[in-house]
This record gives sequence, C-alpha cells and structure tokens, in this order.
Amino acid sequence: MGGRLERTLSQEVSKHVLWLVAVSFVLYLLHQLIYKPLISSSLRHIPGPKTFAATKWRLALCAYQGNATRKVYQLHQKHGTAVRIGPNEVSFSSLSALRTIYGAGSGFERTEFYRMFDVYGRQNLFTFAGTKEHAERKKILAHAYSKSAVTSPQGVAKPLIERTVKNFLELLDREKEKAQEIFLSLHWFSLDSITGFLYGEGYGGTDALRGNEEHRQLLDDIVEPTRKRLSWYAVYLRGYTKWLYGKTGLTGRMIEAIGLLPMKRPATYTGIRSHALNAWKKFEAATQGGKISNTDLSILQRLWRHSESGKRPHLDGLDIASEAADHFLAGIDTTSDTLTFAIWALSRPEHKEHQDKLIQEVNSMSENCLNEEGIPTVEAADKLPYLDAVLKETLRLYAPLPALEPRSLPVDCTIDGFLVPAGTIVGMSPYTLHRNPDVFPQPHKFMPERWLGEYGDLAEMKRWLWAFSSGGRMCIGIQQVYPES
Repeated sequence: MGGRLERTLSQEVSKHVLWLVAVSFVLYLLHQLIYKPLISSSLRHIPGPKTFAATKWRLALCAYQGNATRKVYQLHQKHGTAVRIGPNEVSFSSLSALRTIYGAGSGFERTEFYRMFDVYGRQNLFTFAGTKEHAERKKILAHAYSKSAVTSPQGVAKPLIERTVKNFLELLDREKEKAQEIFLSLHWFSLDSITGFLYGEGYGGTDALRGNEEHRQLLDDIVEPTRKRLSWYAVYLRGYTKWLYGKTGLTGRMIEAIGLLPMKRPATYTGIRSHALNAWKKFEAATQGGKISNTDLSILQRLWRHSESGKRPHLDGLDIASEAADHFLAGIDTTSDTLTFAIWALSRPEHKEHQDKLIQEVNSMSENCLNEEGIPTVEAADKLPYLDAVLKETLRLYAPLPALEPRSLPVDCTIDGFLVPAGTIVGMSPYTLHRNPDVFPQPHKFMPERWLGEYGDLAEMKRWLWAFSSGGRMCIGIQQVYPES
C-alpha cells in the first residue's frame, strides 16, 4: 500500500515538474520573441513586420532563399526610409541617414560580420573595425589606386591593363567558333588583371587568359555553386561553420562523409589565399637575395617598402600577405560580375540602341588613342563619355555588392528622428538606394543616357550612386569612377 502511494505521489510530482518546465519554456519564448523585441525594445517604434523584429531567423530565411536584398527593398517600399529587419537591426534608405552612418567622422564602425574576411588570422583594410587602424593602413595604399597612378606610363597598372585587354580579345578571336561562357572568361580577365597589379609578374602574376590551367583552377572554389550555401552558414551560423571546417583527421572525414559541410573542401577562396601566400614567400625570398627592382610598383612592394622603412604601423610578413590577399579577393568577383552584367545588359534585344551607341563611340577613336598593338590606351578609354555612362548604369542596377553594409555605434544616437541604442546594427543597401524613383526616373530600366543628363538631376543621381560605399570606409578603388573622391 505504502509503495503504491509513493509511486502515485512520484508520478504526480513528475507531472508537475514537466508542466512547470513546459510553462517556463513557453514563458521564455514569449519573453524572447514578444516582450523583449516587440514591447520593451527601444526599437519598437521603428516600422517593419513583427516577424522580422521578433527574430533574426526571418531575414535569415530570406537570405537562404536568395532574396534577402530584394525583400529589404520591398519592405522599404511599404514602410518608408527606416525599417526594422531584426531584433537588433535597422535598415535605412535616406540620404540623411547615409551621411549620419557612413559620413567621414561619423564614429560608426564595421561590425563583427567583417571578421569573416580576415586572412591568415590577420586583419586588413577591409576587416578593421576601428577607424584609426583603417586610416593608417589606407594611407599606405591609397595612392596606388588613384587615377593618376593607374594611368601613369611609369606605373604597373597601365601596361598591365592594356596587355590583359589584348589577351582577352585574342581569347575571343581564338575561340570565336565556340559559344563563349562569358562569366568564366571575365573571371580569368579579372584574375590576370589583379594579380599582376598586386604581386608583379615575377611573383604571383597569372596567365589564365592565355590558357594556363593551373592559374584557371584558382577560381574553381569561387565558381562552385555551393559557395552560396557556405556564405549563408558563415553569416548566420558562424561558430558552427568555423567548428565544422576546423575539424581534421577522422572527425573531419566523418563530417564530410555524412554531408554536414555546406561546401566541400576546398572552401571558397582557398586556392586564391594559398596562391597569395606563395606569392609573398617568393617575393620575400627575392628581397633577401637583393633581387627587387626599384621600378616595381606592385602593391606587394609598396607594403614591403613601408615595412622596411620602419614607419608606423609596422607590418610583418603575414600582415603584408593578408592585405595583398584581401585585395586579391576583392578584385575578382566585383570586376568580373560588373563586366558580365554590362555585357549581358547590352546584349539584350531591347538594349540594341545602347550597344550601337557604344560601338559608334569606340569606333570613332582616332589612331593616336591606340597603342602600338591597336588596343585603346587606358587614358583614351577613360575619356569615352558613353562608355562611362554604361558602366555607371551597370553599377546602379547591378552593384556587385548590393546587400546591406552593417555598421554599429558604441553609444546611443538618433538617425532620421529614431532613437538607436548603442550596439544596434544599422545599414543601407545599394540595391535599395539605386531604385529610388524620385532620384532615378524609371529606376528598373537600363538607361545609360541618364548619366549624360537626359533623365533626372545628374548631380543628385551622383549623390545617390553608392556602389563603392562612402566616407572613410569607401572602396579604395572608387577613384576610377569618381576621381574627385
């Protein structure tokens, strides 16, 4: 009798414990998903869907489906220039917010998101959060990307660009009987252009356009379709992804065998990072042998000379390799994707008039605009107004980095009248900015003539064109489009 009573009491206690656990779990979920983000949060007054405000996984789902950037744009169309897209994240789309967040001296810093682009465990120009470290590194490199340096006959860029264009045209001529996969061949063009500029011909310059298979294989992990899945994991499951790819030996083989890796090894940029490090090692060996030319103006040599000068900040070998590798990564997709979109847009039947105008402008170039091999010189190509308009319109509609560029501030601030607590992630998207109909008439239409003043306010459109970001953290290559920047 006593034993039965004890069992009955034990069962009742277990039921109550389970009930309390279940209630506690529900209350916790309500607190995390409703009270904390929707009722007590200082961001509760910023418009936007409650599902996005409640959890970061709503936007993550859009990203997994490949439409996060378009979704944020749609939310701005519905809710206005400020939209809450996460429990601690707000997207803005006004020019005033652009100045507040990204303007020089704003105090906003890059978030932890950018640390996924560290190379060899070292930070670089792209990943520095603090403005001081970024400014010091940028000071070393900025002149190399200036228009005067790129177009200088004594520089490394001008002959490299003209030679790479020649190699690209020869590739098209050699294979004119074949259907051209322009995406891949433009990646080879980008690869040969950026490696020669960064490393110089003798240390890491590539020759993919002329058929070097080893160099072409450097891009294998970039064009791999599952790269998109890896990018999603790296953003939304950063710790888990780092753990997965950090495992080696039996555990690593088991993880790969059961399909847990979002992208099979080698992961994105593995080949490029390996090539960059080998280029530095070759260069370092040459410096020890006294074989460095004083006329070599590659990025690698600029960084090395700064290191040797004893100036601050000091850069050791891995710092130099990380910086050069980061420029390598930044120069591949952005260049090739933009050129691919430009050629695709011009090739569409409804855009034939734009293609005809561009052909007419190029054909009208005089003989003194060509080098000895019949290729337009860098200086001459820079003075083609319709070509400039085509490229600007391509960057507007098809910005190579169209998504939100996250920033945060360590203190409370006000943006467009909204209180934004310290540590809140804020950002803006080129995709959204470039489709403002009040600035860009017929915003979804490819119209290069708008950049020749035929549609809309040209000065205002230039203020809104944001393919290179702005302020102190703008892309270092912006001077090729805006030499006055």
